[in-house]
Amino acid sequence: MQIPSPPAEHCVAILGASPKPARYAYQALRLLDDLGYRVLPIHPHFPDIDGIPVVRSLAAITEPVHTLTLYVGPERSQGMVEDIVALRPGRVIFNPGTESPLLEERLTAAGIPNERACTLVLLRTGQF
Repeated sequence: MQIPSPPAEHCVAILGASPKPARYAYQALRLLDDLGYRVLPIHPHFPDIDGIPVVRSLAAITEPVHTLTLYVGPERSQGMVEDIVALRPGRVIFNPGTESPLLEERLTAAGIPNERACTLVLLRTGQF
């Protein structure tokens, strides 16, 4: 299956990005970048991941985000609910293990589409 190229303005922010190749967040970053998406890894402690500049917080993002994909559990995202809603991404993907009824409820109330899915599967099956 041919995976379609993303529109140039399609920016994907990865909350919980990791420089560790065994982590799904890293694998998603690599696949998104390889497919031509504009990738914004978010992590408070790394200056870059594989040469891609890292944003230290959601509040530091200054461009529109088409997709925010989550790789942090609900115990970590709970303190970021307001920042996630304020970011106003085009959609939020809750990867397995990141599901948060509180955040999902707030996103829905704010009119921000969200789904429980796997970014890697969506990309590999052309559904991203």
